[in-house]
Amino acid sequence: MTVSVAEKRREARHPGSGNVLVRPEAPGSRDIQGKLVDVSVSGFRMAHQCAALTAGQYVEFAHVEARGRARVVWTRILEQAVESGFVVAG
Repeated sequence: MTVSVAEKRREARHPGSGNVLVRPEAPGSRDIQGKLVDVSVSGFRMAHQCAALTAGQYVEFAHVEARGRARVVWTRILEQAVESGFVVAG
């Protein structure tokens, strides 16, 4: 028996649009720009071109729906882009 990804999610997501800017908190890190893919109450997913984002990193972020501090939960490297999922830090 397989469970789909959608069934494992705790919160509903809705499609996002627009630009996202994240700034890793590590010294010497560069800003990362990307596109908002989807948003939930406690997080978001973005597509970008930086394979250096790793799970556990904290970033400052800003997109059309929110801004603040978030933690990288996962990063997936695809053929044409990189995607990362974030949980907003309280």
